[in-house]
Amino acid sequence: MVLPTTPNANIYCDVPLFQVLSGCAIIVRGQPRGGPPPERQINLSNIRTGALARRAPQSQPDQKDTPDEPYAFQAREFLRKMLIGKEVCFTVEVKTALGREYGMVYLGRDTTGENIAESLVNEGLATVRREGIRGNNPDQARLCDLEDQAKASKKGMWTEGGGTNTIRDLKYIIENPRNFVDSMHQKPADGTESPEPFAAEAKFFTESRLLQRDVQIILESCPNQVILGTVLHPNGNITELLLKEGFARCVDWSMAVYTQGAEKLRAGEKSAKERKVRIWKDYVAPTANMDQKDRQFVAKVMQVVNADAVVVKLNSGEYKTIHLSSIRPPRIEGENKDKDKRFRPIYDIPYMFEAREFMRKKIIGKKVNVTVDYIRAATSSSETSTIPAFAERTCATVTIGGINIAEALVSKGFATVIRYRQDDDQRSSHYDELLAAEARAIKNGKGLHSKKEVPIHRVADISGETQKAKQFLPFLQRAGRSEAVVEYVFSGSRLKLYMPKETCLITFLLAGIECPRGSRNMPGGMQVAEPFSDEAMAFTKELVLQREVEVEVESMDKAGNFIGWLHIEGVNLSVALVENALSKVHFTAERSSYYKTLVSGEEASRLRKDKIWANYEEKKVEEVVHVMEEKERTANYRAVYVTEITDTMHFYTQDVETGTQLENLMETMRAEIAAQPPVEGSYAARRGDYCIANFSADGEWYVFCLSVTCTFVFDYREIVPSTRLAVIPPAFSTRTLAAQATEYTFAYIQVPQDEDARADVVDSLVRDIQNTQCLLNVEHSGVTCPHVTLQFADSKDDVGLSLVKEGMVMVDVRKEKHLQKMVTEYLNGQESAKTARLNIWRYGDFRDDDADEFGYKLKK
Repeated sequence: MVLPTTPNANIYCDVPLFQVLSGCAIIVRGQPRGGPPPERQINLSNIRTGALARRAPQSQPDQKDTPDEPYAFQAREFLRKMLIGKEVCFTVEVKTALGREYGMVYLGRDTTGENIAESLVNEGLATVRREGIRGNNPDQARLCDLEDQAKASKKGMWTEGGGTNTIRDLKYIIENPRNFVDSMHQKPADGTESPEPFAAEAKFFTESRLLQRDVQIILESCPNQVILGTVLHPNGNITELLLKEGFARCVDWSMAVYTQGAEKLRAGEKSAKERKVRIWKDYVAPTANMDQKDRQFVAKVMQVVNADAVVVKLNSGEYKTIHLSSIRPPRIEGENKDKDKRFRPIYDIPYMFEAREFMRKKIIGKKVNVTVDYIRAATSSSETSTIPAFAERTCATVTIGGINIAEALVSKGFATVIRYRQDDDQRSSHYDELLAAEARAIKNGKGLHSKKEVPIHRVADISGETQKAKQFLPFLQRAGRSEAVVEYVFSGSRLKLYMPKETCLITFLLAGIECPRGSRNMPGGMQVAEPFSDEAMAFTKELVLQREVEVEVESMDKAGNFIGWLHIEGVNLSVALVENALSKVHFTAERSSYYKTLVSGEEASRLRKDKIWANYEEKKVEEVVHVMEEKERTANYRAVYVTEITDTMHFYTQDVETGTQLENLMETMRAEIAAQPPVEGSYAARRGDYCIANFSADGEWYVFCLSVTCTFVFDYREIVPSTRLAVIPPAFSTRTLAAQATEYTFAYIQVPQDEDARADVVDSLVRDIQNTQCLLNVEHSGVTCPHVTLQFADSKDDVGLSLVKEGMVMVDVRKEKHLQKMVTEYLNGQESAKTARLNIWRYGDFRDDDADEFGYKLKK
């Protein structure tokens, strides 16, 4: 409520009037301030007006309606016409224990305006409560004087007869609503109402054919006591003739009860529109400005966007989004339908998943007939509007094998039909069939119209969930080929899959290939797309998007993405990309059974100099021989300090030669931090940022790279809350000294999949090498980190080879020629462990069916 503008705290000014309750009670409303404004009821002091009529409660039939008191309605109307929508000023004189407020109301912005109570008394519409009058109050004395003057002038209620003629004869129930409505629609007596165009011609057309003729009547329906029927003349149906001659238009609500066939009526109306006769003389068809090839065409369905839209590929190679005419997909009632459709997962909206799956299985990857019905114009949203903007939409009827997809969806209860205004011509060319299909679905209780419990789909999205992915990995590895549906294609080799049996979503990376990368938003700015990245993504989309495929999962990267092979109808997607010169073979494919096929496909693409090989130049034989001679295993061991060993047998090291520099840098940094302590929690870090955090083990500050598990750049790993993060001082950035905690894994050995077997190996490594100095040599690169060999600093014995000789791990046989000497040495160590029956070999050699189960369970 607006604060008082006068020294008197009981005076309120510049208040808008909101409602007049009676001749002596009003409601005022304050100005809105971030929400609905407050309201107050003010009762006029010292006066009384008649009470308005009240209807008896229907729950109490023994009570009767209360009629108006004389001049009660006139007093309320007098006040309403004077004040409604105006600003008033009022004073509060009395406030009762029940909260009712009494005061004086003035028209205008201050108390100099017209006194409302005085005006009512002066017009004889109110009486003065003289029992509360004080003689020394001039305002109250004036009210008495005005009442005496009204009595003398016989105004209002002081007229002879007491005003009985002012009591309204109210009726709360209308006995014959039809007559009442008809009486309100009588034409003016002077006949000034103008007839609609062609009304006289239509009347003559009907009269000349039916008046006083023998006809046949078909009674179709009787809604709201109005009889609907069809008149059949020996020479034809008058309804169809009126439509065909342009004297009438089809009415949707009554078409459903027309027993002669609604398609005949639509055909008659269509004929009149095409000929532009009578009421259709200015008619313009929704697709009038389109060429025939654009109105009707054949296209291949590439994607089902929702239950009412598909992406198709035209013969020209262009992609186009087509919306199914006149239907609405499933949505959640009470929420913004466009928000539901665009931003909510399809699994969360009842029957949306079923609708999408119905369309996907029917038409994905197939050619369909498209007939454009209308173009829905683009809509733009203003700053105050809550409706999002939409681009122009092409709405069409899509058929395959003579089946209307929209009609099939509606008949299954997977979509509803949109209702239009009668003059809205932008609708499906098969609108009546859609209405009939919906009526059948409602009658049979299908889909959205079912009274059964709504189906619930609990789908877990484990994309990027590293811990969940780790738990799921062994299951997928053992499963061999698993069924999946490609939900989304991020790039040529990166996809999102839906696993039906497991009801989960995963991110899947194609194994064995190196696909061109698209543009990405990196911390340093936007990374430019590599050549042919868009072509690779388009190729993958056309081949597998929303198709049922089979996947073989081999491994997982550190971000929780699964890596493996994807097959569709006998085609290996990795091989297909390589054969079409849209990808290169990655060295990790060497150990797979698809390696020869990949190399063969790459060689053929290279010879064709196609796409990514367009600028490829064959090296001379001398250069190739020279490179092969140079590619030998290099043993360049350097001293490192092993700082941590993970549960997955990865380990982190720190270079010994930079240790002194690191210690000096850390001492200087900590001294500066001690002098100017950072404010914990004030820093909003992002994934991949370098910052500092307080390490719980010693209370010191360290630099680390922010991730799910925070890896300290110069030492350890720990999970820290965001409140313990702070920005790194500029003088001590990673440009001064690069990250020292580097991740590696062992070369030439397999990591046991069984947790207990792996834990034994990790415990042995922790005892032997953690927090000790070793010698490290990089053997080859890997998917997540380099593969290396470690030697004990004193004995120079190979740590990995020692594990093999102790029978704790198996050898990972590499095929690279320059590594064969090391592989042979490791295999000899494995044979010695077998002979001695150590650890995993204690029951003798593996059987064939045990080899794949290494690290899980050994049979006696």
